[in-house]
Amino acid sequence: MHSPAPSLSVLIADDNMTDRMLLSSIVRRQGHTVLTAGDGQEAIDVFARERPDLVLLDAMMPILDGFEAAQQIKQLAGEELVPIIFLTSLTEEQALVRCLEAGGDDFLAKPYNQVILAAKIKAMDRLRRLQATVLEQRNQISRHHDYLLNEQRVAKAVFDQVAHSGCLNSPNIRYLQSPYALFNGDLLLAAFTPSGDMNVLLGDFTGHGLPAAVGAMPLAEVFYGMTSKGYGLAQILREMNAKLKRILPVDMFCCAILLNLSFQRRVVEVWNGGMPEGYLHRIDSGERVPLYSRHLPLGVLSSATFEDRTEVYPLMLGDRVFLLSDGVIDTCDAQEENFGVERLKAVFARNTEPDLLFEDILQALEDFRGQSRDDVSMLQLEVVEPECFTNAPVIYSDSGESSPRDWSVSFELRPDSLQRFNPLPYLLQLLQEIHGLRSQSGALYSVLAELYSNALEHGVLGLDSALKRDAAGFALYYAERNRRLEALSEGYVRINLRIEPEPGGGCLVIEVQDSGPGFDARNVLARAPSDRDFSGRGVHLIRKLSRNASWSDDGRTARVEFHWVC
Repeated sequence: MHSPAPSLSVLIADDNMTDRMLLSSIVRRQGHTVLTAGDGQEAIDVFARERPDLVLLDAMMPILDGFEAAQQIKQLAGEELVPIIFLTSLTEEQALVRCLEAGGDDFLAKPYNQVILAAKIKAMDRLRRLQATVLEQRNQISRHHDYLLNEQRVAKAVFDQVAHSGCLNSPNIRYLQSPYALFNGDLLLAAFTPSGDMNVLLGDFTGHGLPAAVGAMPLAEVFYGMTSKGYGLAQILREMNAKLKRILPVDMFCCAILLNLSFQRRVVEVWNGGMPEGYLHRIDSGERVPLYSRHLPLGVLSSATFEDRTEVYPLMLGDRVFLLSDGVIDTCDAQEENFGVERLKAVFARNTEPDLLFEDILQALEDFRGQSRDDVSMLQLEVVEPECFTNAPVIYSDSGESSPRDWSVSFELRPDSLQRFNPLPYLLQLLQEIHGLRSQSGALYSVLAELYSNALEHGVLGLDSALKRDAAGFALYYAERNRRLEALSEGYVRINLRIEPEPGGGCLVIEVQDSGPGFDARNVLARAPSDRDFSGRGVHLIRKLSRNASWSDDGRTARVEFHWVC
């Protein structure tokens, strides 16, 4: 069974009373409500007052003809579709075209045919309802879009708070981030380690917008949490890779370059997985050392097959590290030509003022007049003196009355642990229970790191620091370190921590002993450290940051003290 046709409100505007009455009778018999008007102006007034569903409009009327009336009725209707059927005895093609151009949706020739009129009214009603449905769906989409935008703005505010909670505002950092969508698929993080080193991560997730940024929060959580506890790059990389592998779908991953910049030791440690090559720009010679990608991105490999090996490069004051995402080199111009690596290298070659290198690259991109098809990120790090950074005083919630005051603990790390375990975050966390030592946590971590590094590398592994006499020897030193560590089958590093109470404070005594052949500590201490000498810095740093640093047992045992006042 067919459902009955819906009743409509129909406005009939005709200056001929007979035609108006005849048409009204036909429309009423079809089940519709009728409104009437005798001229164009009256039709407009009735429409504004009653808002009928459909208008039957005579083309030729006094005061205001049907053409003018149709235009004003359409303006009053706005986005709502109110069909207008012109009633006309005109037969010329131009006259009929004028009816449609004035806003008419159809026309009905006199004399009126009831069947044709009923069919036209039904057709116009279907169009009217279809338009109403489209408008409602559009409004729903618009409301949903506004809702999603608001959710994304809130999420982006939270994301920015997390992603930018590190030290990107440090004076030695210049950076640019230009997202392709509301959310940036590129992730830029920077934070200080307990020893005052700087960890930096530039990552590029697959895709754009919110899907690309979904992995950024857990990645930032791992980065900041492990950096603040003093974990090395290898441990941070493994944890980030494992987390992304666990939570991301198989078609998503994160290309990333992670580095540790040590201002005390003047070295940079780099891991590049799938990112465009970065550059180490040496200030004295103008040499650009490429930081190649040698690994797969984060989130691709399982923990068993993931490779965390890093590369270490020596630094001097004023050297710069430049990192970028592929959105920079993939920027294309109107001819679909990419900015490319060669143009970037040309900017480096032309640069004569290192302080203006970042601006030169930005200017080159602007002169290229390209259009980015991806998120764009650039970062420049300058090697400066550690004293350039000012740290806010740390405020602790506890009074320190519950701190342990008289205790000792000893660890012996044997080959399997030496190969896989970094004890420094654990030791620092243990020592942070001593309230008086918290203000010295940076110096304490630096000293522990140097003591452990010397015991492992020069003691157990038997590496000669003289290898680090130049940049080439520096690379050879760390390559040999990794080889010997992988092959390690015997040896140990012993760490003894002893807390001794003193009047008004206390003393921490650190002793680190190794199984190596020892070294002539007196000879090393007698040499003054040099900015151009890449070896022998650790011993002098230990003496600078601690009290009563000494070496015994032919250099196999190191002893340092830290004192505090309550």
